[in-house]
Amino acid sequence: MDRILRIESISQLHELIGYEKPKHPLISLIDYSKIKPSISTADLHIITGFYSINLKDGPICRTKYGRQYYDFQEGSLVFLAPGQAVYIDEDQPEEPESIGWNLCFHPDLIYKSSLGKKINEYTFFTYNQDEALHLSDQEKQKITDIVYEIKNEFSQNMDGFSHDLIISQLELFFNYCKRFYGRQFITRTKVNKDVIIRFEEFLKCYFNSDKLESLGLPSVKYCAQEMGYSPNYLSDVLKRETGKNTQEHIHFYLIEKAKALLLETDKPVNIIACELGFEYPQHFSKLFKNKTGMSPVEYRN
Repeated sequence: MDRILRIESISQLHELIGYEKPKHPLISLIDYSKIKPSISTADLHIITGFYSINLKDGPICRTKYGRQYYDFQEGSLVFLAPGQAVYIDEDQPEEPESIGWNLCFHPDLIYKSSLGKKINEYTFFTYNQDEALHLSDQEKQKITDIVYEIKNEFSQNMDGFSHDLIISQLELFFNYCKRFYGRQFITRTKVNKDVIIRFEEFLKCYFNSDKLESLGLPSVKYCAQEMGYSPNYLSDVLKRETGKNTQEHIHFYLIEKAKALLLETDKPVNIIACELGFEYPQHFSKLFKNKTGMSPVEYRN
């Protein structure tokens, strides 16, 4: 039977994995080779109340995100936001001694800081784990150097500058990760093109079926689930390759469908709005005018 374990603090995490007491209550760097878990992790859902960045730097191993296996490759960087769950499966083969590190920090650390206000811009925190960042040796060395600078700062005697320096180093770390993800998207252009083709085919089928009227306009989350990606990862891939995110693609197909109905039929606007999945016709008219500069009636005329 699956178990759920909630870890709300850095201290609680250290105690669980048999690690030395944290040197700072809100941030820690954990060496995987030195952990000694105090409980069995078989069939365990772990949900944390803090941000976590994990670098696996040893042989390939397997774990699950939700119920899906993924290969945690050497040099892979995985990000977790507060509230996300990792599932550890008891049936996976015994893995070699873990090598790598885990940088974790509580949201309170960045509260009211400039980083705290824009942390959601780092969308990789909500990617699925099979959408990990795969680092080259040079990239891995760059971010590891920054991580140990952060550790040096919170491990030494704190002064009036320590907190700001930790925050600025974290932001530098995330900006490099953003750059490296950009590189990864570029090197996977062929794969990304296939994603775009599949996504456009998915939208065509959806908009040409009765799902639009019965289920309404597809949400970004729904599209991502149907495609097998996290919402932010799908949007970031689409934005990188086409200049439009998932929501903008959905609206494009909606407006094209609406234009065809307005020009090829004499159905009233409220009926067309209903067929397009809108409960309230005024919401359709507002969106249509926002995208085309004209109301549906003006466009028809």
